[in-house]
Amino acid sequence: MASHDFSSITLPPGPELASPGYGKRCAPGELPREARDFAHLPVREAYLANMIDRFPEGAAMDVKSLAAFNPLYGQQAVRTALNRLSAAGHLRRVRERVGADRSQWVFRTYFSRTPRGDGWWNHFIATGEALPETLPDALPEAAPPARPREESTDVQPPPPEETPAYRALAALGAADRRLALSAADCATLEPLAAEWLARGTTEDVFRSAMTAGLPPEVHSPAAFTRRRLVDKLPPIRPPHPGHPGHPTGVPPVTRLAECTDCRVPARPQALLGGLCRACRTGGRSVVPPPSARLAPIAVHRHAARARAALYAGANSVDRE
Repeated sequence: MASHDFSSITLPPGPELASPGYGKRCAPGELPREARDFAHLPVREAYLANMIDRFPEGAAMDVKSLAAFNPLYGQQAVRTALNRLSAAGHLRRVRERVGADRSQWVFRTYFSRTPRGDGWWNHFIATGEALPETLPDALPEAAPPARPREESTDVQPPPPEETPAYRALAALGAADRRLALSAADCATLEPLAAEWLARGTTEDVFRSAMTAGLPPEVHSPAAFTRRRLVDKLPPIRPPHPGHPGHPTGVPPVTRLAECTDCRVPARPQALLGGLCRACRTGGRSVVPPPSARLAPIAVHRHAARARAALYAGANSVDRE
């Protein structure tokens, strides 16, 4: 595919900067910049990738800011392009803790002009380091395929590790069938549950917090559990070895991957091309939609039919 020339496009003087600590971050181990870096991408994606590649560290990477900065594409087009850049290995959304002993999190977008595979990104998100075998001197010269890796959406992520957080989530279904979670649900929610355990919560306390006061019916156990994991997160307590809730051997979670599209946190292994299963398949919401309300004209039509039926029934009684 021929390279794209964007030299005639005039951009504003500089991009909007995110809050300190947020925004764009350059992934390590990139190849030197060349004119054909994004020649394998469609025109829109190549244009935005060239633009982002030249952004400084800390530039705002939300859809609204990117759409306001470039003169060609609106928010929906930018959102679609970011998803495709993620699937092509150029971009990942990550939330990171500011210091192991602090509860503040920052939201960053790592960008790599050199396309990376899921394995590279998963290792980088978990450790903050680049895989040695994928540094520039080990990368092939051939350009990666232009099509996003949607054809691999039926490939399941590797089996999750039996972490204490995963086991605690898997045990919820045994404690109350209304919170029965699938293996994929447990893998997705594991980082949030791990944060509970890292703050000194025992598995018994965790189970009680998740199952207490359940409604009569839970339509979406995964969405319900996620909401409780976020809303009822306990505060950070100074741990000490003598305390029964001391999280010995449970390291605090310092970095979480996010779906590029819906920004839901998940284990990196659960995100293929940086996208969760719901966003890859087009169904983003895991919560059942509210029942649709009838339009006023439909209400009047049904009422007229009911009145007609009552009138017909009354006439038949009179004739008898």
